[in-house]
Amino acid sequence: MHASRPRHLVAELARSLEGRLEVLVAEMARSIYDNVEFYRAMAVGPEDLHESLRHNVGYLIEHLSDPGSTEVELDGPTATGRRRALQNAPLPDVLRSYRLSFRIFWEHLLGEAHRRGGSMPDALLGTASHIWELSDVYCSALTDSYRQTCAERMVETDRRRSALVSELIDGPSSDGDTAWEVARMLDFPFQGSFLVVTAQGVTAGEPPLPGLDPRLHALGVRSAWRAQPSSETGVLSCPPQRPVPQVLDAVRAVATGRVGVSPLYERLDQTSRALRYAQVAAQSLPPGTTAVRQLDDAPLTKLVMNNLETTQRAVHRILGGVLSLPEDDRTTLLATARAWLEASGSAAEAGRALYCHQNTVRYRMHRLEEFLRGPLDNPKIVAELSMAIDAVGTFPTLLEHPHVPRPA
Repeated sequence: MHASRPRHLVAELARSLEGRLEVLVAEMARSIYDNVEFYRAMAVGPEDLHESLRHNVGYLIEHLSDPGSTEVELDGPTATGRRRALQNAPLPDVLRSYRLSFRIFWEHLLGEAHRRGGSMPDALLGTASHIWELSDVYCSALTDSYRQTCAERMVETDRRRSALVSELIDGPSSDGDTAWEVARMLDFPFQGSFLVVTAQGVTAGEPPLPGLDPRLHALGVRSAWRAQPSSETGVLSCPPQRPVPQVLDAVRAVATGRVGVSPLYERLDQTSRALRYAQVAAQSLPPGTTAVRQLDDAPLTKLVMNNLETTQRAVHRILGGVLSLPEDDRTTLLATARAWLEASGSAAEAGRALYCHQNTVRYRMHRLEEFLRGPLDNPKIVAELSMAIDAVGTFPTLLEHPHVPRPA
């Protein structure tokens, strides 16, 4: 196709700007520094900005100087979008700098057209829509490049943070980072208030805690996560003044399955130990339920965690036939025993806690005594009962019948 006469005239105008490229670049840079906040903070140095403008304006002049050109070279805006994304420049500020630059470029073209006179101004106005379409094409290319770079950085950041969480959970490898270094890279304190959260997935490909990040952010809680096919594990850094129940409420609000939470701990190098508590807390919840459970850092909890099978056998020896009773009877006797122990053996106090008469408590305890290995006036029997009640209160799965291996 033959280019129109106005395009030929505009090509002459564009070529006249080639010798003024450095003047154009300097004027655009001054306008950007004066009007765009991010650049005004000198986050982008003059040399960097001048080079970017020179690159972009040079391509623009080259395109307009060829009246038959139909393709637009987008290497300039693509490179600028990527570079500014890597510099964490706000996209609106980058686009504003582009629009300011295009306005200055247009003003110089218009000024040259008026200086030459004749049909030049009309020719320029006749191709104005094409020139401003170039502005939109440049801005779109820049935006696409910027967003793609941000997406790549997000994936890289997530992958790196996941690896750092793995180092906290599994312990650093021989060539890995120390807990101090991991804390610095995660922007966590080494000493503070931490929780480990492990959530079991319900649906493949769906996050088990959707929408948790903005809730944590609102509480001032920072987090880093490791995603696995069937679960997601996170380390939460909580502000000292933030009560843990508020954090747990945020987790409950988005949970879609079983979620275990560790006790609060104070040093990042204790994360692997805390994870064990969170895992056991999640596993102690009934399968198929949606619930959040946190274990206390108590001596009995640690003892049971390290010896689940042994504890389960001990519970069944201590409680004996109680566990074989119908569920309603079993639940009533165990609840009464718990209240009686918490009341230091007072039937009256236990009755108030259970909203029943003290004689009812005494009757139930006498009935329970029939299933124990001795009378309740024996301190050893009371100690065994207390251990068993505390253990099943913390780990309800201990009520299940223990697996007894068959002899070979």
